[in-house]
Amino acid sequence: MRHRYIVKKRQESICDLIRGAHDAWSGWLCVLLVGVLSGTLAGVIDIGASWMTDLKFGICPEAFWLNKEQCCWSSNETDTVLDGCAQWWSWPEVFGGSSSGVGAYIVSYFFYVIWALFFASLAALLVRMFAPYACGSGIPEIKTILSGFIIRGYLGKWTLLIKSVGLMCSVSAGLSLGKEGPMVHIACCIGNILSYLFPKYGRNEAKKREILSAAAAAGVSVAFGAPVGGVLFSLEEVSYYFPLKTLWRSFFCALVAAFVLQSINPFGNEHSVLFFVEYSKPWIFFELVPFIGLGILGGLIGNLFIRANIWWCRFRKSSQLGHYPVTEVLVVTFVTAILAYPNPYTRMPTSKLIYLLFSQCGAGKLDPLCDYNRNFSNVNSAIEIAAAGPAVYNAMWLLVLALIFKFTVTIFTFGIKVPAGLFIPSLCFGAIVGRIVGIAVEQLAYNYPHIWIFSGECSAGEDCITPGLYAIVGAAAVLGGVTRMTVSLVVIMFELTGGVRYIVPLMAAAMASKWVGDALGRQGIYDAHIALNGYPFLDSKEEFGHTTLAADVMQPRNEEPLCFVTQDSMTVEDVENLLKDTEHNGFPVVISHESPFLVGFVLRRDLNLAVSNARRNVDGVDGSSLCLFTNQLPQQPTRPNSTAATPVKLKKVLDMAPITVTDQTPMETVVDMFRKLGLRQTLVTHNGRLLGIITKKDVLRHVKHMEDEDPNSVLFN
Repeated sequence: MRHRYIVKKRQESICDLIRGAHDAWSGWLCVLLVGVLSGTLAGVIDIGASWMTDLKFGICPEAFWLNKEQCCWSSNETDTVLDGCAQWWSWPEVFGGSSSGVGAYIVSYFFYVIWALFFASLAALLVRMFAPYACGSGIPEIKTILSGFIIRGYLGKWTLLIKSVGLMCSVSAGLSLGKEGPMVHIACCIGNILSYLFPKYGRNEAKKREILSAAAAAGVSVAFGAPVGGVLFSLEEVSYYFPLKTLWRSFFCALVAAFVLQSINPFGNEHSVLFFVEYSKPWIFFELVPFIGLGILGGLIGNLFIRANIWWCRFRKSSQLGHYPVTEVLVVTFVTAILAYPNPYTRMPTSKLIYLLFSQCGAGKLDPLCDYNRNFSNVNSAIEIAAAGPAVYNAMWLLVLALIFKFTVTIFTFGIKVPAGLFIPSLCFGAIVGRIVGIAVEQLAYNYPHIWIFSGECSAGEDCITPGLYAIVGAAAVLGGVTRMTVSLVVIMFELTGGVRYIVPLMAAAMASKWVGDALGRQGIYDAHIALNGYPFLDSKEEFGHTTLAADVMQPRNEEPLCFVTQDSMTVEDVENLLKDTEHNGFPVVISHESPFLVGFVLRRDLNLAVSNARRNVDGVDGSSLCLFTNQLPQQPTRPNSTAATPVKLKKVLDMAPITVTDQTPMETVVDMFRKLGLRQTLVTHNGRLLGIITKKDVLRHVKHMEDEDPNSVLFN
């Protein structure tokens, strides 16, 4: 209606023409602002989290605001990032002690645990006191909101502020979580807040969802430095309805966000991607077998994780544990910190561990994973295949322990009341499994280079197997097993690493992972959490194959009275009593009780506001005033004395084109309408007469009932 009014007025004056032009390009302006702010905030979060993480290990006395890497930039020492440098002081050195020895180890251990507990308690208390919605990853709720459900306050300014600060704290605490999922929530908060600057989007929930889809793409774009992957993630995983116009805007928003983040350069290198790798060797055909094997393993690990995490979250909901969220956070943090510190692979930040597992061994790599019996006398020559040294096997045992520890701890961490994502832990599980498999295949090729499966590729003495590539494929497989992403996952992985030539291995692993995961359980982690929380979400990927009709599902049933408003025969008092006695979101408007032909639909909020404003601002309005949804007064007074009071005109709040179906419409069509249009309710008529109403919860309960599940599990907990 607003759009029609603006188009009609455009011809009348220059001001109206400018207003019409502004209305037309406000969508592009809004996504531009979302992209700029998302990129800026992501840069601040990356820099803050990096500095706070390094604070657990020591400080830069010359400039305390620098993290370890920045502090060591002026140093000429090699491999400073892992080992430190003269400018960076560990906590034992700060207090005048030595940097090595038993005393130094105990002091470092103590500070590691204390800082972790401080950051985690800060995150939990901020969430508890100021923004309860700022916990978790936010993706299940974003999916629910984009499907047409409104969660008031979920995308508000307090949630944005606390989620941003809390995310830096929870990542810095060393908990087994990532900041990628929460970045999507943060970007959607920005999109929601900015949409109110443009009436076209702020006042229309359906139009606002277009901005939120673009914001979700920007969130993934800045989380991984993967703009195209972000657009595909929004299309495949988050958005319900994704027309071409939204695709273009999402692409533009992700592009702007990635450009702004690259300008800030939080990682301090020329790449905007998180784990840039350069492999010199192509993969050989035989390697598809271990790649697909990694895909199957990824599906199994993902399914096991989902089942264990959902079991624990259900236990948390039903037990006393749920009443002590801050205590739970502190216990999980304490256990994580105590057990993580002794193992160097769990002590380091998870993103650094993933980068280490992805990287290729070469000259200058001092990590135990690269302890091969090689001679790097000629730096320019190809890396030769070689036997693994004892440090490699020791590192593999530490990695197995790291995998068991991280897998177990993440089950208890995902779901606690701090901002927590799941992308980075999932990538870490897979990267560890992949690296171990890669080293095993590499040693097989070294010991048996003439077997036909290596087809002569490995007999020349050069290193033909790249363990880092197996880590990338394994990471993609487990992330696919946990989230059930496919297309967006492959694109995110090659954008994340810069490994475009390895698309086929990634596709094979992602597909195998999805097939195995779907065979063992239909839901990914986000859909499982939506079901656990009872959010009214209709999965657009599932088919509805039953033969029921709209008449079988509509409310009210069993001859119960239907709540509605008449167009010109109800008084203000009648309407106020109806609002007091019911909790419905809106009411159908009919001609009269005797002739219940549908006129339109009015939202509870609009009706309430209009009646209370009329009571306050219009002279002569009292309880006996008529509520009129038409332009004409009724022919004769329907009640004694009712014409004496001033009538309240409510036609402006009436939706005269509500979505309706007939009682004989198949439920398959109704379910499709709810999925694709993001409806909250539809009215059921027969020859124009109102029979009932079908809400989203009715549809969900019906779907559950037809699948022999408990229909009462659908509620907003």
